[in-house]
Amino acid sequence: MAINCPMSTIFTKIIRGEIPCHRVYENEHVLAFLDVAPLSRGHALVIPKEAKAYLHELSDESAAALGRALPKVARAVLQATGATAYNVLQNNGAEAHQAVFHVHFHIIPKHPDGTGLGLGWKPQNFDHARGAELAKQIAAAV
Repeated sequence: MAINCPMSTIFTKIIRGEIPCHRVYENEHVLAFLDVAPLSRGHALVIPKEAKAYLHELSDESAAALGRALPKVARAVLQATGATAYNVLQNNGAEAHQAVFHVHFHIIPKHPDGTGLGLGWKPQNFDHARGAELAKQIAAAV
């Protein structure tokens, strides 16, 4: 699949072979490789070959290919590293901590030594009446 994005990121350069990587999986639509700034041993990135900055911009074909590749790569990472737990992380937008503006998923093994993703979670109160209205709006947009 050709790179069809006017901007060039480190990931488009990796896909084109301009920058080397440690590939762990590849097909027509997806490339997976080891992260060079890993949070833990086996930290891998899974990217579409379609160059889009945000998940919601991907074609259905690329999104489906990612959906098929993610479990495959996760199983392989677990088998190769011996980890039994992992996080899958995907950020969209600078405010959401996206650093490379090409869709990418992190598969981050959690090891007994504590390496892996650290995470803070701050749940908010849920207003069911407002939630019902929001659900209708989202459903209508789908």
